[in-house]
Amino acid sequence: MKCSSGLRVEAPGRVGFRAPWVIFWVGFALRVVVILVGHTYRIRAGQGNFDFGFEAGRIARSLAMGQGYANPFNGMSGPTAWLPPVYPLLMGAAFKLFGVYTRGAALALMVVDSAFSAAVAPAVYEIAARCFDARGIARRSAKVAAPVALWSAWLWAVYPAALQYAVHWVWEMSVTACLFSWAMVVALRLRGVGEEVAAATPTQDDETVMNGAPGLVAGVSLWFVLGVLWGLIALTNASLLLCLPAMMVWIAWPELRGFRLGRGTITGAVLTCVAFAAVLAPWVVRNERVMHAPVLTRDNFGVELYNSSLLSNDGLPWGTAMPLWEGDPVFRQYEQMGEVKFARMRQQQAIANLRSRPGKFAGWTLDRFLFFWDGTPHAANGHWVGEYLRQLSYCFLSVCGLLGLGLMLWRRVEGAGLFALVFALAPLVYYMVTVQPRFRHPIEPLIAVLAVYLFRSTEKAGIREQGLGKRRG
Repeated sequence: MKCSSGLRVEAPGRVGFRAPWVIFWVGFALRVVVILVGHTYRIRAGQGNFDFGFEAGRIARSLAMGQGYANPFNGMSGPTAWLPPVYPLLMGAAFKLFGVYTRGAALALMVVDSAFSAAVAPAVYEIAARCFDARGIARRSAKVAAPVALWSAWLWAVYPAALQYAVHWVWEMSVTACLFSWAMVVALRLRGVGEEVAAATPTQDDETVMNGAPGLVAGVSLWFVLGVLWGLIALTNASLLLCLPAMMVWIAWPELRGFRLGRGTITGAVLTCVAFAAVLAPWVVRNERVMHAPVLTRDNFGVELYNSSLLSNDGLPWGTAMPLWEGDPVFRQYEQMGEVKFARMRQQQAIANLRSRPGKFAGWTLDRFLFFWDGTPHAANGHWVGEYLRQLSYCFLSVCGLLGLGLMLWRRVEGAGLFALVFALAPLVYYMVTVQPRFRHPIEPLIAVLAVYLFRSTEKAGIREQGLGKRRG
C-alpha cells in the first residue's frame, strides 16, 4: 500500500497493543534479583540516615512516629509541604510496617519501586505499537507483528540504565516514570493513534471522534483516567505539570484545527479537569488548614531557586537545600519564620539576584540545558572507567532519543507532535533551576522507544525506508 507521501509501505496486518506479560515479569524479577544479590537495600546510615530517602525519609519518619506530615530535615521544624505527598506517604507506610530506617523497609520500598519500573514496559510497548508498528513503520524484515514495540519493551525491561533508580534509590523516579508513561498511553488512545480511521456519518459525529479515536462512552472514561493519572503525577513530581495542558490540546487538535470541537471532547476535557482537581483536593485543603497558605503541590520552589542563584553554586546547586545542623542560623530562621514565609522570602531574594546578573542566569540556563541531555558533572564514585561508561551511556541515549525524535518529526509519524511537546516542556523547570541525571528519568521510556525506532530505521544503500507514517500532526 502507499502512504500519504506516495512511497510504498509494507502492510503491517493487525497489530495488538497489549504487551506480552512475560516482559513485565522478567523486568520485575531482574530488578528484585539485582536488589537481593547486590544488597542495595543496605543503605548508608550517615547523617542520621538522611541518605535513606532524604527529605521524603524524614517526613516518612515523622508520619510513622505519629507526628504528622512534618519535619523534612533534622529537628522538629513543624508541618511541611516541602514535597508532594505520594512518595513520603508510601515511605511512611513502609516505616510503619517494617520499622523506621530499617533494611526491611528499604527492601519493601525498592520492590515496590521495581514493580512500578517494570510496569513501564507494557506502556512502552503500547506507545511504540501505536506510533510505529500499527502502520508498519521501521519493520524492515521483522517476522513479528510489532518489532519496534517488542524491542522497546525488552530494552526497558533489561537495560541497566532503565532499572538503576528502582534498585539503588529510595525516591519517586520509578513511580513518576510509570504514571507519566501510562498518561502518554491514554493520550494516544484518546487521539486514536494507530487505530483504523473511523468512518463518521452524520449520526456518528458525537459518538465517534475522527482519526480512529474512541467513541463517546469509552472516550469519556479515558478522559477521567487521564485526570486521575495527572493528579497523581502532580502529587508525585509536579515539575511535569507543564505537559498536561499541552497534552490535552494535542489530543483535541484534529478538532481544534477544523474549528469543530465535538461534544465528547468538551465533556472529556472538563471531566479530566474535575478528576485532576478531585485528586489534588485533599492535599490542597490540608495545606490551607495546616500551612495557612494555598499550596497546590509543594512550597519549596523559592528555596531551590535561591540556591541556584548563588554565585557559589555556579548555577548547579548540589546537596541539601537546607542545612542539616539544627543550630545553623539559616535553619533557625526557617523554623522561626515557618516554611511558607521562608520560601517566599528566598524567592524574592532569588529574583533580585537573577535580575542583578542576567548574563550569568542566561549562561547557567544554557549550562543546565546541556547538562540535562549530556550528563551532570559530579564527583567520581568509582573507577574512572565506570564513570566514563556511565557518562557515555547517558549521552548516547540522549543522542539516540533526540535523533529519533527528529526523524519522527521529519517523517511526520503519527504522535510525533506529542513526543516533541514532552521533550520541550518536561525539562523546562530544570533548565531554570537545577539539573540532575535522575530528572530525565520520566521521559526515558520515550527515549527508549525513539532509540529503537532510530536503529530500526537504518537501511542498506539504495533501499528506501519501509515505513513512513501517515502524514498527520
